[in-house]
Amino acid sequence: MDIIINSLYSDKDIFLRELISNASDACDKKRFLSLTEDGGSAYEGRIRVVADKETNTLTIEDNGIGLTRKEMRENLGRIAQSGTKKFTEALGSGGDATNLIGQFGVGFYSAFLVADKVTVVSKSADGEQLKWESAAASAYTISQDDSTPIEGTGTRLTLHLKEDADKYVSDYTLRDMLKRYSEFISFPIALWTEKTEYETVPDPDAEATEGEEPPTKTVPKTSNEWETINVAKPIWMRPPKEVEEDEYSEFYKATFRAYDEPDAHVHFSLEGQVEFRALLYLPSSVPWELSQDMFNDKVKPVKLYVKRVFISENFEEQLLPRWLSFIKGVVDSEDLPLNVSREILQKSKVLSIISKRLVRKALDMIGDIAKDEDKFARFSSNFGRYIKVGVIEDRDNKDALLKLATFTSTAEPKASGTTLPQYVGRMKEGQKQIYYVSAASKAAAASSPVIESLRKKGYEVLVALDQIDEIALQGVGKFGDFDVVDAAKENVDLGEQSDEEKAEVEEAKKSLEATCAAVKAALGDKVDKVEVSSRLTSSPSALVQPQWGMSPQMQRFMKAQAAATGDDLGGLGGMGGMAANLELNPAHAAVRKLKGLVAADANATSTRDYATLLYDVAAVSSGYELADPAAFAARVVTLMTGEAEEAAEEEPPAADAAAPADAVPSEAPAESSDGDSDGGEAVVPEVL
Repeated sequence: MDIIINSLYSDKDIFLRELISNASDACDKKRFLSLTEDGGSAYEGRIRVVADKETNTLTIEDNGIGLTRKEMRENLGRIAQSGTKKFTEALGSGGDATNLIGQFGVGFYSAFLVADKVTVVSKSADGEQLKWESAAASAYTISQDDSTPIEGTGTRLTLHLKEDADKYVSDYTLRDMLKRYSEFISFPIALWTEKTEYETVPDPDAEATEGEEPPTKTVPKTSNEWETINVAKPIWMRPPKEVEEDEYSEFYKATFRAYDEPDAHVHFSLEGQVEFRALLYLPSSVPWELSQDMFNDKVKPVKLYVKRVFISENFEEQLLPRWLSFIKGVVDSEDLPLNVSREILQKSKVLSIISKRLVRKALDMIGDIAKDEDKFARFSSNFGRYIKVGVIEDRDNKDALLKLATFTSTAEPKASGTTLPQYVGRMKEGQKQIYYVSAASKAAAASSPVIESLRKKGYEVLVALDQIDEIALQGVGKFGDFDVVDAAKENVDLGEQSDEEKAEVEEAKKSLEATCAAVKAALGDKVDKVEVSSRLTSSPSALVQPQWGMSPQMQRFMKAQAAATGDDLGGLGGMGGMAANLELNPAHAAVRKLKGLVAADANATSTRDYATLLYDVAAVSSGYELADPAAFAARVVTLMTGEAEEAAEEEPPAADAAAPADAVPSEAPAESSDGDSDGGEAVVPEVL
């Protein structure tokens, strides 16, 4: 308990909202059972709050479903399912303390923020009235209770307040907190208040004057009465034009136990074939559970009500697809049965209609956010990956989602990236395709050899930074009038070429035909083929994938997945995927040198090593992992040593310098063995 008390001390007011929410949940369950199991018998749920200044206690009582002995042990006897250890770890890693209390399901324990001891008296349908009691420590007791009997079923929770928590027995304080946190709870919350009225009574101490009315005095008269706090009906039942913005915000925080301000909301109803009302919210921050797991099963985005009766929040995508897991909302249907089961939900045409409308409204809401640059940047940072999952999984809404998906770009300086419509708006005249490349970072993409010719033309290239980006872009196919293509694949249209450029490429292919064949022979199965490139402008070589090949980023992801599951790579060969193509830049000095080596002796070890080195350089610069980095380093050292020795042999001896007649001749030779000399010119070896 100390963990919670110490971490949440600065925001201890939160306890009342948590306890009222628990009471409301109990009433929801009781109402559901009364409608489905008790033949539709009338049930009026209520929550009562009583403060006692004399005993410094605060009692919250409901007539909900109550707790059995087993439920007391499981629900009150331990800190939810996540446990103290995980709570401590999350707190230690920088989690917001006020947020953790809701995320870990420890709302009941918030009572110990203000109480030294908590007593829970409860009676369930089995008829046994029990008492659970604990001080602010790990120990607790459960026993039969012989205090004031609970009528029917319900729970009476009494907080024995700490000395410094006496403000919570104030009517004014409690009224303010209840209105702030629980105004939209479905069941009436009644506060036992002290009411003072003034009345006129005879004043026996005053002297009476003959002929005048007897003297009187005004005295206070104190009484107690129940005051209903939450008089407002559920906010989604009201016309949107009658709801204030701060009401939407408070409802969001109270209903979903959220602590951020929503970035947007949409409140609507549908009448006709299906009748329902809904209120959806777009959070401004990522819920803690989603930050740990993108599709956390514990996240329940939508609460379903039938005629104001809470039914469920467990839908497994029947109401919203998983790419909208971050949306929060309530749906109230007039057409579903109260005793709806999961099986009925799965087959319900009504639910299918509701789901389609919810998705459409959610997309409209996000589309409106896109008009605000700052909000959309925040949205893209928080939830952009979900939109891309939607592009991958939701065929019906793919076109709408593509307009909202953002990607890093070689030309877009904003951290939020660019959308495809924005990209198209910046396309160069004559550009016929939308290009993307997979890379570990924007900087790596910008320096990738496979897009050199595109960048030279001034073409913008999208960057797929992870597997979701890549799979999403692979599946686009066409956006508007433009094909979306991977710039690192073979046979990519890199833009129009002049007749002169085409002729140069054809001439280079003929000139390097023997060289390409020799390199293929040297590399064997490492590459599918070796050919002259028209995409390279400054790099000597590059690796490109065949049409169905995997990018280096996807190959790394597949390897990591295989390692995590203990699987082997199966048919993934080479570097973990299909053999790539090696493209050579005919204008580069290193390729010209390779051509000379092949002409001299195509099968020489030095020639084959040089060809392998060109392949390694292409792999590294194209983002691949080398199968044998040590061998690569050895080849580089060998090349550098050979170039240095060659330079030393070619360097002319130093010119004789005039010396004084009495100078002692040096015994050293005119030229040192390593080629250095006092007057020689430095020779820089050409290494690729």
